[in-house]
Amino acid sequence: MNALYNLGPRLEQGRRWGREALAGGELNNKQFNDFVKSGPLTRYFDDAHTVFTPRVLKDGADSVGALGALNRVYLNIGLFSEDWLLHFNPVVGGRAISPIQIAAAEKNSAYWRATEAGTPLTALFFLKATGPDHLADAPGGQKYLAADAGLVERGKTVFADTCARCHSSKAPAAAPGLDPGGCAGPGYLACFRRYWAWTKTDGYKRQMRAIVAAPDFLTGNYLSADIRVPVTLLRTNACSPLATNALAGNIWDNFSSQSYKTLPSVGAITVRDPFTGDPRPYKMPAGGRGYTRPPSLISVWSTAPFLLNNSVGPFNGDPSVDGRMRAFDEGAQQMLWPEKRDQDPVLGAKVHGVIDRTQTRSWVTIPAAYLPDALRPLQSLLHRWLPWLVNASDDVTLGPVPAGVPVNLLADTQLLAEGRDPVRHGADLVSLAVRTKRDLLTMPAGASDEALRTRFSDLGNPFLRLSKCPDFVVNRGHLFGTAAFNLQDGLTPDERAFGPEPELTDNDRRAVIAFLKTF
Repeated sequence: MNALYNLGPRLEQGRRWGREALAGGELNNKQFNDFVKSGPLTRYFDDAHTVFTPRVLKDGADSVGALGALNRVYLNIGLFSEDWLLHFNPVVGGRAISPIQIAAAEKNSAYWRATEAGTPLTALFFLKATGPDHLADAPGGQKYLAADAGLVERGKTVFADTCARCHSSKAPAAAPGLDPGGCAGPGYLACFRRYWAWTKTDGYKRQMRAIVAAPDFLTGNYLSADIRVPVTLLRTNACSPLATNALAGNIWDNFSSQSYKTLPSVGAITVRDPFTGDPRPYKMPAGGRGYTRPPSLISVWSTAPFLLNNSVGPFNGDPSVDGRMRAFDEGAQQMLWPEKRDQDPVLGAKVHGVIDRTQTRSWVTIPAAYLPDALRPLQSLLHRWLPWLVNASDDVTLGPVPAGVPVNLLADTQLLAEGRDPVRHGADLVSLAVRTKRDLLTMPAGASDEALRTRFSDLGNPFLRLSKCPDFVVNRGHLFGTAAFNLQDGLTPDERAFGPEPELTDNDRRAVIAFLKTF
């Protein structure tokens, strides 16, 4: 979970980048204007159904205004559960999802209305209470800063040239037509490409270096541009950008903007076959998915391990300043020298990272209540016809799953149609379950894990065709400043379209790490 820092500057980023159009149930979100009639907080919404908002959640999906993002949190942790339990099947899923309607909460829940009335005060609290936690102020923190003092000035230049375009809320004024805030929705990707090309120019870098070198650079800086960055550029694990909760018609429909719901596809990304390591293209869907909001780097010294899924660097469980700095140093090294990252125990360097794999022989049981709606009318028949697959309680059991099988091969199976024909999707699921169970039943008693893994390898393509996220390498990507970014063999045209990036020297990388410690 991201810490909340510098909410005031973050709201100002909404004025620059965060123009979002609202329609339908999205308009039922409360805005600052509902509680404040004058002053600066009224600048984030206008009568033309437009909100100027920071992007929240990893994929920038919470996009209906700061108060809407706050109010959604309470629903997410159980407020008005009498209603939200009607819209989805918790824990496992498998039942058709419908949107939680703000209008229904307004009408039927006193708890919702009371919470909604209090969130403006929560926002005011965050405006006061979200200042940075500087290493310089932490017990013993000065010793880590003194050791790198000579590198910091060089680090400022490296940060300006390489990092600030995503990780600073202070930036040059964009040239006309380059500011993504003016072209949200279907035109966003084209605008982002123009913005990215501009950040590579000498004119941008000259201005950005002056901004970073200023003595007040860190003062009031959210240290994120809070824009949506295509995963085709980041090349980080795509499962967060493939989240579906905020899509049109899904559970958080009322809490994501029309601008989010009409975002174009970022194109095709490269994923790795979890059994062979071979590259394969995957077309990212449109409608909101495919983008990542850069996290703030405020107090980054205390927040390792890194990336969206905390996969780069160790988690040492030590909350002391010394413990946090050990995690930061190792995580930062792995970020800027990707060859130091953990490698997959099965495929090694072929997949450029780690695939989470089962550690012991196991079985997967899907209780009857969690099977997809399309299969429920068939459950009793399936038990009669396929008793080795569906038991007397109509539960489905798959196994044995040997050690070493990619966890997400099974965990990411798409149980709901989500845009596909539901009858066809249900048939494909039944076919996959039957084939998996049949293939495992043909294995001799006492078959080794190695033999079982070979059988699962044969099932790889059918599982991948029904995967919600076929990207299995958890700690890949974010290769800016490294030689690895420019190794583009096997990448898709959409990934190569952003062009090469300058490679940093080892001293440049050490310098930017030294500068990051001051954040």
